[in-house]
Amino acid sequence: MDILTVDFETYYDKEFSLSKMTMEAYVRDPRFEVIMLGIRWPDGKKEIITGTEAEVQYRLDAIEWGKYAVLAHNTLFDAAILAWRFGVKPAAWLDTLSMARAMFGMKGNSLALLAKRYGLEDKGTEVQNAMGKRRADFTPEEFAKYADYCLHDVELCHELFFLMSNGWYNPETFDHRDPYPTQELKLIDKLIRMYTEPVLHLNKAQLEEHLADVIRRKEELLSNAGIAKEDLMSNPKFALVLESFGVVPPMKISPTTGKQAFAFAKTDPAMKALLDHPDERVQAVVAARMGVKSTLEETRTQRFIDMAGRSPLFPVPLRYSAARTHRLGGTDGINLQNLPARGAQANKLKRCIEAPPGYVIIDCDSSNIEARMLAWLAGQEDLVEDFANGVDVYCKMSGKIFGREVTKADKRERFVGKTVVLGCGYQTGAVKLQVTLKASEMNMDLELDACKQIIDTYRQSVPAITRLWREGEAAIETMHSDKTMWFGREGVVLVEGRKGIKLPSGLYISYPQLHRGVKNKNGMAMEAWQYKDETGLVDIYGGKLVENVVQALARIVVMQQLLKISKKLHVVLTVHDAVAAIAREEEAEQAQAYVEECMRWVPKWAQGCPINCESGIGRTYGDC
Repeated sequence: MDILTVDFETYYDKEFSLSKMTMEAYVRDPRFEVIMLGIRWPDGKKEIITGTEAEVQYRLDAIEWGKYAVLAHNTLFDAAILAWRFGVKPAAWLDTLSMARAMFGMKGNSLALLAKRYGLEDKGTEVQNAMGKRRADFTPEEFAKYADYCLHDVELCHELFFLMSNGWYNPETFDHRDPYPTQELKLIDKLIRMYTEPVLHLNKAQLEEHLADVIRRKEELLSNAGIAKEDLMSNPKFALVLESFGVVPPMKISPTTGKQAFAFAKTDPAMKALLDHPDERVQAVVAARMGVKSTLEETRTQRFIDMAGRSPLFPVPLRYSAARTHRLGGTDGINLQNLPARGAQANKLKRCIEAPPGYVIIDCDSSNIEARMLAWLAGQEDLVEDFANGVDVYCKMSGKIFGREVTKADKRERFVGKTVVLGCGYQTGAVKLQVTLKASEMNMDLELDACKQIIDTYRQSVPAITRLWREGEAAIETMHSDKTMWFGREGVVLVEGRKGIKLPSGLYISYPQLHRGVKNKNGMAMEAWQYKDETGLVDIYGGKLVENVVQALARIVVMQQLLKISKKLHVVLTVHDAVAAIAREEEAEQAQAYVEECMRWVPKWAQGCPINCESGIGRTYGDC
């Protein structure tokens, strides 16, 4: 397929810019103006399209977009302009920014930095001179310079795409890998279309009703709690307030003392996460402590309302390869991965996301795929067999822990078994298990000795999984010494020296600057494996590496299943290990069966993995 490479230059100023607004708000704003569009044709010819929006539309209408794959850097932006303002739908979308995230991580993937990394010409800085200038404000000389800059960007993007797609990773070290996986390029295209070709509807009236209810409940909760200001501002007293709600106060290592301290600052991730706690009381007191006007539920709902005010169609924003394991994440100010599914606000926002008239949403979730994948990769055959035969593995594990038969009626005991099966397969210790159970919806306060016994029971029952943790340590050493080894089942995951861990998809999990470092734990210096990412130094150990690999494998399976579903149905979003598609109401049952068939499909490299799923149908996303 021939490739058209494009790059838009648009009006921006100090207040009206992508640094101040979401992409969706910026492109749909009445202040938006196209300054120019640079195009590189498949034969290498380049041209600038400019003029009024009507004049640009006329020029774009003359292009047979269905013949081309359209390439850009940060294609979500250029594609949104082409789709929303000019009605363009090409044969495929390609994106060098998405590819770069998968290859190099989350930061340092601007066109300028990539050009430098690959030894290409510098990007240029002409865009900095365009701030506050409408198209009519440019002199002919200024416009000509800006056009040269734009066309140079187009050429850089084109060159980068072919370097990356052909497998060049670092030309300086002659590091050449397999070509960029075709399946991954198809996935990038699908994710961009979820954003640029939206079909789901946002119910603005229902969103406004939900926001009013959230604000009212927050004020009531703070009033009824009777918590004095000094209780909120004193660290020890605020810790007691959190504990009264069953929340373990977040802690961190103080950079000045090297000792444990409360993580109550506005910038502490664990504190910010409490703004989205399932218990609304926790959200309310944390918001008051932080001095913020809104809980996360308020700001998120307001963002949905604002979007619905610009268009009733909901552009689903998903970031490709948002994590080291290549899992998806949120973008453009919305993270669909963390919409409330528990507590008083469970599914309320989801119910504001509706299918088009005459259609239903089919949401299908891959059942505990990580636990199944872990058991299969480790060769824990009894657990694999139990999953395959539909045994309630949570009850079975609880039976081993409590020394008696446990059924679904024993909710608290089964919950412990579920927490262990789903959460302890990555070398979780007794302290973390204790914290997890205390912070859970069951608010289980177990003694540390009891948690140690639970961990011991679990580890004794899954020797192949604990063996995989030790193999994970060997894999870390293998990467550091630049050697190779198979990890888990032979022929699936290859530890390929300093390149990292090669996955069946052809992508890698990389650990830059892997080394033996020193970390502070409870004021004591300890030696540990570490690597460097965009946040700084990160510890890595056997169980954590196993978690990374299992999550990456689960992601590969679910995304391949998504692509299979999309061959017959319109896939509208994906969250965690679930895929949602729409179907006509009269074809709902047949479509649901097809979705479940796809979500039970197992790739060749994972034969024997007991993958299963469950699905629901609804007029709204929350009703599925």
